[in-house]
Amino acid sequence: MHVDYIIVGCGLAGIHFCEQLVANNKTFIVYDNHSQQSSTVAGGLYNPVVLKRFTSIWKGKEQLEFALPIYHRLEKELNIIVDYKIPVLRRFTSNEEQNDWFIASDKPLLKEYLSDKIITNNNALIDAPFGFGKVLQTGRIEVKVLINAYIKRLKIKECFFEDIFVYDALKISKNQIQYNSVSAKYIVFAEGYGLKKNPYFNYLPLDGVKGELITIHAPDLKIDYILKSSVFIFPHGNDLYSVGATYEWKDKTNTITKKGREELLDKLKTFVKCPFEVINQVAGIRPTVLDRRPLVGQHHLHKNMFVLNGLGTRGVIIGPYVAKKLFGCIENGEDLEKEININRFN
Repeated sequence: MHVDYIIVGCGLAGIHFCEQLVANNKTFIVYDNHSQQSSTVAGGLYNPVVLKRFTSIWKGKEQLEFALPIYHRLEKELNIIVDYKIPVLRRFTSNEEQNDWFIASDKPLLKEYLSDKIITNNNALIDAPFGFGKVLQTGRIEVKVLINAYIKRLKIKECFFEDIFVYDALKISKNQIQYNSVSAKYIVFAEGYGLKKNPYFNYLPLDGVKGELITIHAPDLKIDYILKSSVFIFPHGNDLYSVGATYEWKDKTNTITKKGREELLDKLKTFVKCPFEVINQVAGIRPTVLDRRPLVGQHHLHKNMFVLNGLGTRGVIIGPYVAKKLFGCIENGEDLEKEININRFN
């Protein structure tokens, strides 16, 4: 079998690169063995603001405007709902935070995303005496629903292999990539934290940050917005809420832990004052980079081999953007922005 591309990994990075190929009539095969869970346990929040410091993210406006139409199209094509428009309220802990918010809301890059009005807390079960700041143009992508539906479509089209990718079976020549019975012009590795085992790109400074989330049942809480305090609270309906996430740098497993659960519960109980029951817990390894920019680019020796990785905690909006940039680089010789180009680490 001959295709234009072999793609390794079917998380957010892999899916969005597939979408670039589909849009440009390129053929491809995808390999994924579900060993990486960062996409499936992601909260899926899209928000162009760093809520810890009230700053804008890199190219946030451009990323958001490019990403959302893609999710809307995928909803129609896959007959699913994944984009939920929902406001984000940032809980203030002091008057100083309120003042910092007002200053940020007047900055050119943030004016359209930060409301300049303080929202008074009217929920007696939430401790928020200083109120909330409202982030505009936010929402949540149901990442797991998207990935499952997308893989299902790939299987129907017979272009998905649920296998471990064996690097030793890869044969590389100047004009062709050969993997078992499949030959291709190019190969793109979008395998998340699995890149650490990739002999071609494991020199890159990709780190893994373990994140754990819990799901709680809280019948009395009754919030219809995403609440950001020391943890995020995401409402799912039927009185179910996701609470997350932890940041653990040493443990590189997908195993849930008592420590992670207790950390989330301790933080949650500082501002949520109602009874609840924990009904689920999940864990995954986020692929992150020290400078908080993705890893995108061409292998320094094999010119038909590429990487698309390191999306971090904002993969739902940066994924479509960097996938487009990589496709333009491969097919049209377009330069990658220095902030994302892996050449910055050569």
